[in-house]
Amino acid sequence: MKKLNCVVIGGGAAGFFGAISCAAKNPEAHVFLLEKNRQILAKVRISGGGRCNVTHACFDPQELASHYPRGSKALLGPFYRFQPKDTIEWFEKRGVELKIEDDGRMFPITDSSQTIIDCLLAESRKLKVDLRLEAGIENIQKSGEGFDLILSDGSELYADRLLIATGSHPAAHQWALALGHSIVPPVPSLFTFTIPNFPLQELAGISVECAEASISETSLVQSGPLLITHWGFSGPAILKLSAWGARILHQKAYQGTLSINWLPHLTVEKLRQMLLQWKIDFPRKQISTDNPCGMPRQLWKALGAHAGIPLEKKWANLDNLSLTKLLQVLRQDSYSIHGKSTYKQEFVTCGGVNLDEINFKTMESRVCKNLYFAGEVLDIDGVTGGFNFQSAWTTSWLAGQAMAEEGE
Repeated sequence: MKKLNCVVIGGGAAGFFGAISCAAKNPEAHVFLLEKNRQILAKVRISGGGRCNVTHACFDPQELASHYPRGSKALLGPFYRFQPKDTIEWFEKRGVELKIEDDGRMFPITDSSQTIIDCLLAESRKLKVDLRLEAGIENIQKSGEGFDLILSDGSELYADRLLIATGSHPAAHQWALALGHSIVPPVPSLFTFTIPNFPLQELAGISVECAEASISETSLVQSGPLLITHWGFSGPAILKLSAWGARILHQKAYQGTLSINWLPHLTVEKLRQMLLQWKIDFPRKQISTDNPCGMPRQLWKALGAHAGIPLEKKWANLDNLSLTKLLQVLRQDSYSIHGKSTYKQEFVTCGGVNLDEINFKTMESRVCKNLYFAGEVLDIDGVTGGFNFQSAWTTSWLAGQAMAEEGE
């Protein structure tokens, strides 16, 4: 029986994990891992501010799948086979312990992405994965049951099995098209909103634990922690909104009206009663300096000004018109969006290889035998919090396992 040549393109999380999975399953296979640049695992390195948000502590496959604006249905079956519990166990068996933060995100206890990089590199060396850097691909052609690859240095490499795990790079989409696939046009996901002449700019760095963000004239609404930045808003509420609304917002050219409900846990009537009771209890205090909502003082002051309430006005003098304006700002504070900003350096897109053309039991192409896909090259993307890495681990593990099979 001849020795399988299994080639993985892409030196990121999905590429490494796929190559390792394949080599572990079939030690006799020659597993190549090709990366066009000199640097490997670039997104792993910068993820989570350099700490690497490995996965999320969500252990129910159905709940886990619900965090993917694109790919939730397709990923459900795979998550029953390899999910965050398996990711945690995989790294722990190799000496990397993960910790759970309050919001469910999981990081190495070292708080360093280098820990994850070192682990993946060590495992690939242990399993004799043939890692080749600066190995760009010029062309891929189907050749019998396998593939002929022309590399950027002019050399050729034959693959019995081929895994494309290059992220959302346009070249990968072109290879997929040439091999018979269709591509869902990629657009950005996971971004923050830019607001010109942002009135809260001086409050950059202030956050609230839970706010509700929505886009006018759409059904888009998300809640969660909200962060004020120099250019507008960020934080999980905004990032989830951008992920679920990626295509709608792209169509609107990232223009529109963003509404913020600063106190979504309170009904209008409950909030009205709180403010009126505060007026009774603290009539001599200035409205701008004290509030019953537990809101950061500087933010409360800014929102009061946004409602047109003079800074020196006392609670005893809060008339019905001012109360109505204040309620409006607290419950439906509006800002004009004009553009977006990439969330840190962790660029994520929606779009990619059409999921209908993939067998999610093996990650093999349904239109081209012995061709596999994993990670963000597919039309899969998750919200922030470790979900995109988890889909990369899951899909690449399945692909590696399937590639390693000897077949007939």
